[in-house]
Amino acid sequence: MPEKKKRRFLKPLLLGALALAAAIQLVPYGRDHSNPAVATEPKWDSAATRDLAKRACFDCHSNETEWPWYSHVAPVSWLVQRDVNEGRSELNFSEWNRPQKNGQKAAKEVRDGEMPMWIYLPTHPQARLSDAEKQALIQGLEATFGTRESPRKGDD
Repeated sequence: MPEKKKRRFLKPLLLGALALAAAIQLVPYGRDHSNPAVATEPKWDSAATRDLAKRACFDCHSNETEWPWYSHVAPVSWLVQRDVNEGRSELNFSEWNRPQKNGQKAAKEVRDGEMPMWIYLPTHPQARLSDAEKQALIQGLEATFGTRESPRKGDD
């Protein structure tokens, strides 16, 4: 295809992409960046466990989410909002006054590398735990919440 024809198609394509990017900013989903009040936290086995959980888990699993700048720009805002909503519904360290169905699975998910999610780590370097920190978090989560074999009180 001659260079002139390429340019003729490239300009409308770029303008269309820009218009689409601007238009999706009007979609309201992904803008509710609220952090409800912290009701009650679990009785952590230690301050160190809480600190590690705060670094690696609280953005999605608490009411203390830190909303970075890109969480205000669609379509990334849609993904971030979905992940936070889902994370809070699965396990919320800020609402320990209500039953938490997945507290006992937390250590297993960290051990298996399922949490924190791989997509979260590039933009949240503080959540990258060393092997020793990961092991300490696993042990602390097990001591705090129990395991499937030995549940702790308040964990359903």
